[in-house]
Amino acid sequence: RKERQAFYDLIDSTNDETWKTPTACTEWEVRDVVGHLVDVTEGYIERFTLARAKQPFPEALGLPGMAKLLDSGAKRFRSSSRTQLITRLKESSDKLFKILDALSPDQYTTEMIPHVYMGPLPTMIYPAFQLIDFSVHAWDMRAGLGELKPLSEDAANTLIPYMFIVLQVTVDEEAAKGFDANWGVRISGDAGGSWKLALKDGKLTYEEGSVAGMPVVFNFDANDWVLTAYQRFPGGAVIGDRQLAYRIRRLFFKI
Repeated sequence: RKERQAFYDLIDSTNDETWKTPTACTEWEVRDVVGHLVDVTEGYIERFTLARAKQPFPEALGLPGMAKLLDSGAKRFRSSSRTQLITRLKESSDKLFKILDALSPDQYTTEMIPHVYMGPLPTMIYPAFQLIDFSVHAWDMRAGLGELKPLSEDAANTLIPYMFIVLQVTVDEEAAKGFDANWGVRISGDAGGSWKLALKDGKLTYEEGSVAGMPVVFNFDANDWVLTAYQRFPGGAVIGDRQLAYRIRRLFFKI
């Protein structure tokens, strides 16, 4: 809720001119970021509704084409006025939060809601997606508006474990072909730690543990870890094999 309010404060402060400012999400203006939030929020509501009604779902679309489809979904709202789109987002978000707030502990971990691109996921993932959208995309807009500051500490720390999943599901099949590698990730701060990652036969695995002996180690703070996973910039100070680090950075497609 804190990140959502910060997002709202930012878009409420725009005017008809800044509404069309390019953002750090390179294909989108501020209005498209808001359109994206409307698109995914209403999509989540639809999926919860279908699941609760025990209705059939289309096949998951998969992640490789996700960026292109999300781009179309965000830009389809360009004909809406600034006021119309902001109002629509807030109304849709209130509906989704009402659904999420009503989840029982059992539903939170065991109920499966099919995601448009990823297929069935436990309901606990959807609040995380909302946190990602409100925090990372607020960063995108602030960067476009000339206000470069990190994600909030709470948001960045909370998102640390989810970024390993992001990397797992965005391994580029062609880039990974014939390439097996091991590397370490070290994240500073109270919620940080060290993890060993391994790519083998195109599949990425990870486990928490010492990175001693790894051929290359990437060192992040929580903010840079999240924004690097979402390819906003290539963060992480490298210790070790720089050629290997260069190739690892190019293993993942953008979503």
